[in-house]
Amino acid sequence: QALEEAQKAIQQLFGKIKDIKDKAEKSEQMVKEITQDIKQLDHAKRHLTTSITTLNHLHMLAGGVDSLEAMTRRRQYGEVANLLQGVVNVLEHFNKYMGIPQIRQLSERVKAAQNELGEQILADFEEAFPSQGTKRPGGPSNVLRDACLVANVLDPRIKQEIIKKFIKQHLSEYLVLFQENQDVAWLDKIDRRYAWIKRQLVDYEEKFGRMFPQEWCMTERISVEFCHVTRTELTKIMRTRAKEIEVKLLLFAIQRTTNFEGLLAKRFSGCTLGDGTVKKTEVPPPSTNPFLEDETGTETDEIVIEKSDMDRPKKPKVPDNPFHGIVSKCFEPHLYVYIESQDKNLGELIDRFVADFKAQGPPKPNVDEGGAVLPSCADLFVYYKKCMVQCSQLSTGEPMIALTTIFQKYLREYARNILSGNLPKTTSSSGGLTITSLLKEKEGSEVAKFTFEELCLICSILSTAEYCLATTQQLEEKLKEKVDASLMERINLTGEMDTFSIVISSSIQLLVQDLDAACDPALTAMSKMQWQNVEHVGDQSPYVTSVILHIKQNVPIIRDNLASTRKYFTQFCIRFANSFIPKFINHLFKCKPISMVGAEQLLLDTHSLKMVLLDLPSIGSQVMRKAPASYTKIVVKGMTRAEMILKVVMAPHEPPVVFVDNYIKLLADCSTDTFQKILDMKGLKRSEQSSMLDLFRLRLPAPPSGAENPGSLSLSAPTPEQESSRIRKLEKLIKKRL
Repeated sequence: QALEEAQKAIQQLFGKIKDIKDKAEKSEQMVKEITQDIKQLDHAKRHLTTSITTLNHLHMLAGGVDSLEAMTRRRQYGEVANLLQGVVNVLEHFNKYMGIPQIRQLSERVKAAQNELGEQILADFEEAFPSQGTKRPGGPSNVLRDACLVANVLDPRIKQEIIKKFIKQHLSEYLVLFQENQDVAWLDKIDRRYAWIKRQLVDYEEKFGRMFPQEWCMTERISVEFCHVTRTELTKIMRTRAKEIEVKLLLFAIQRTTNFEGLLAKRFSGCTLGDGTVKKTEVPPPSTNPFLEDETGTETDEIVIEKSDMDRPKKPKVPDNPFHGIVSKCFEPHLYVYIESQDKNLGELIDRFVADFKAQGPPKPNVDEGGAVLPSCADLFVYYKKCMVQCSQLSTGEPMIALTTIFQKYLREYARNILSGNLPKTTSSSGGLTITSLLKEKEGSEVAKFTFEELCLICSILSTAEYCLATTQQLEEKLKEKVDASLMERINLTGEMDTFSIVISSSIQLLVQDLDAACDPALTAMSKMQWQNVEHVGDQSPYVTSVILHIKQNVPIIRDNLASTRKYFTQFCIRFANSFIPKFINHLFKCKPISMVGAEQLLLDTHSLKMVLLDLPSIGSQVMRKAPASYTKIVVKGMTRAEMILKVVMAPHEPPVVFVDNYIKLLADCSTDTFQKILDMKGLKRSEQSSMLDLFRLRLPAPPSGAENPGSLSLSAPTPEQESSRIRKLEKLIKKRL
């Protein structure tokens, strides 16, 4: 029963849903019938509004065209300017109705009115500013002012024509006054050209400033056209009178012209340079480099700029000058005059530097600041900078390459005449700086040493060469910044930098040779002592004291003068160690024969020299600095070999096998020549030496190294641990002796 009731309830529910659906469909149909009429009314309203608007526009167009034609005839340009713009705007609404004859006719009337207006306005301007003659009747400026407003609405060609004719008429007097055959046309009176245009611009502002719309930028247009005309005229006259161009005249004209271009940049924005035909005059400005803008303002009437300008703080970056080169480009073909002049000036400058050096001598050494750099090198680079800035303002092309070649020439001249030419000469009869000439032994006499002043001079030249090397690198970078990108690869000052590096190397070599030669007599005295007669070990020998004295005299002077270039002082120390230690070992081999006590004395002397050499970089200095590791390694390696030689000499030669093995183990030198020298030092007879040498040759392959070559140095090379333990044993031995 409950199920039946549920089924009945569902059937009733379905019935009600169906009724609601039917009613909804009827309601929808009813709404459609009601809104159908409203829709029709809505369409009708929209069409009616469009028709009224179009008719209204048509009325405005027809009336506007009539008024336009009437006002054009009466030259009522003020009203025409506003009306014409309105008519043109209204006519745009009828673009889709051009198929209708009446509309097309109105459109043609508007075009005809525009053409008539254009011709009429041009005629009015021609009448007010006639092309022939420079007299200006001065037409009705108010009418013409309104005519300019109309021209803004007309074809742009009309506006360009008005501007072109007005500027041409405005500059006609200039062409007459500065004709090629006139005296004022030449470069020495170039100021008058720029003075003339300044007066004309003032005159224009007073008379015609309000006539042309401000957005036409007429003052700028007149100036730009003046620049084009001036450049053309100057090009012609300079081509004709090229032989009369002197460098002072050229620089004067260039300076006045660049000043004028700078004035234009301050006064105008350069917005007209991109218009139409004017665009051809726009040159790619080399001022993409901020270094150039920073210095464009530093050019003054004087040719030479002050040294302090190098250190002048940079100005805030200013916008690029759009007028750069607009006139001054014409001077570029004649820059060879400037380049030749700089060649001559630099030659005279180098001669003056040479003369000044001879007259004043080297700069006074300043221990506090290290070696004094020659003032002439700073003067040279200041002059280089001035030339580079001047040239880059005119051209960043081939003239810059020519100037770079001149720079290279005089950098080499400076290195040769001022630096290398003033290095002290050695006392050798050959006059050369060869090592062999300095190493000749002079028996019984002290070798002539460089004086304190000469040492300071060598250090000064070294410091100057280092300054020149660094500054030449900067010069190359600046030249590459300023020159055209296509020419950058042609700027290369590596050769000149190498020249300064050679000067540095020669200076260091001179210092090394001087100290080396000073130590020679002491080493000669060492080799001539009777070492077999030494009876007891005492303090260090006199020759050691002599060597230490020379080192203490020279090294502090060199260190103080090279305080600003520490790396080159380190180079000096390394080169001296590499020169002195092999020479000391060679003289050691000349000490023959040697007794046991003599060998012990030599061992003590060798240790004393080793200690002094290790302390060489800071000898005589109040500030103790650790010697560079590269230097210490050379000294330890070289002097340890000398100590090992003496240790072998001290060893008994009996039994021979033990002696030979000991030699190979300690010295790791498989050369029979060295072994022969050791035997000579021991004072063995020739017969004993012969048997020893045979044994030595037999013992060589003995150490199992796997190497086929018995003469290889690596047969029994000691390890670093073995070497350090030997050094410690040797030091203990010397302490016991002391």
